[in-house]
Amino acid sequence: MEQLNWGYLQLALVALAFGGLQIWWIGSTLRRQRLARPLTEREFRRTLERIWKKPN
Repeated sequence: MEQLNWGYLQLALVALAFGGLQIWWIGSTLRRQRLARPLTEREFRRTLERIWKKPN
């Protein structure tokens, strides 16, 4: 009976790891989509100003 419980524990750990990886993958996909959107004029200007202010 103890082996049966150990099997369920291993299955639960694998399911937990798989669920964690799925959440990570979906989050990274959504983050990538958010970064891929076009910049507004204000954001573009801020980006350029930040680049120009860097000392070379």
